[in-house]
Amino acid sequence: MSGELLRHRNALAEKTPQMLALLERLVNIDSGSYDKAGVDRVGVILADELARTGFEVTRNAMAPCGDQVVGTLRLKGRGRLLILGHADTVWPEGTVREWPYAAKDGYATGPGVGDMKGGLVMAIFALRELLASGFDALESIRFFIVPDEELGSIHSRPRIEEAAREADWVLVLEPGRPGGGIVTARGAVGAFFMHACGQTAHCATNYRKGASAVRELALKVPQLEALSDPDRNTVVNVGVFRGGAARQVIPGEAKIDIDVRARTAEQAEALLAAIGRIAAQKRDSRVDIRLSGTLTRPPFTSENNRTLAALALALAGELGITVFEVEPTAGGSDGNFAAALGVPTIDALGPVSTDVCSREETMEIASLADRGAMFAGIIERLPTLPQT
Repeated sequence: MSGELLRHRNALAEKTPQMLALLERLVNIDSGSYDKAGVDRVGVILADELARTGFEVTRNAMAPCGDQVVGTLRLKGRGRLLILGHADTVWPEGTVREWPYAAKDGYATGPGVGDMKGGLVMAIFALRELLASGFDALESIRFFIVPDEELGSIHSRPRIEEAAREADWVLVLEPGRPGGGIVTARGAVGAFFMHACGQTAHCATNYRKGASAVRELALKVPQLEALSDPDRNTVVNVGVFRGGAARQVIPGEAKIDIDVRARTAEQAEALLAAIGRIAAQKRDSRVDIRLSGTLTRPPFTSENNRTLAALALALAGELGITVFEVEPTAGGSDGNFAAALGVPTIDALGPVSTDVCSREETMEIASLADRGAMFAGIIERLPTLPQT
């Protein structure tokens, strides 16, 4: 192991209690994507931590969601790095009260502990150690903390892509996969909504007058779900079904939320065409069906990411930790936007976590130092790599 890597890991291991203290503060703030106040509270803490690390910090006000936090550090070398993280979680307000941060037997748990508050903490402390060692070999480091990633970054995408176009490399702080996996390729992700408008009527006294919006959409659910082929990495999931107003009233309105996953752009286009055909088919001509939505994240392949992946694997070997490339994943991240633009991107660099986005979500505490050292090592050696 190189002397610098060893120093980084030892320093981060010594600072693990401080990392966990910051992590506890962040996890114990509800910051679901729709909770602007909570996301902004997390953003204030992270902005302060970045400023303490030497970054010039700006906040981009966002009315529909939390504010974006962007830290920029100007150095004296070559190459521009973009680090992508997010402050929001999938957990609604009130979750922390029922499920607060806890640490036991080498693992931490709590809402967003792995996805991705652990990654944000790891990166800040790793950067702090790297800069304390005198590192200035890059031209700049930009740290972009997104407030709406769990919604598909629908409000932040333009600024993410703008920042990615100005970068030579992108590192993404999504949690490390169980066992130590990193991500170099992802599929497409789409969010679609089918809204039905029918005719209300009392089910007992005027049944024939009613046109059920719920029935119309309910008949479509198995057709939509049948489009899924997990073996080919295509998924169409009806995740939310809302409809009706009262038990005795034929429902005049209903809506379903549809999640779409595909490995390739061609698969995504085929799924979208099929969903459109299903939306157009009606059993009751009196029910109006409207389909809306879009692909929220483009797919990306590992083609442009080979050099970054090889560097990460080599550093892991020096550290004696297990790191491997996972199969292209159906899950999306802000890395999709950068990689789809052709910018070398590596994802899932955060601490190793399991069961993310569930009440069983845990983060391996030791991986804060191990993967933090790898993260610092990647940044340290970026200036030696080809630039885009």
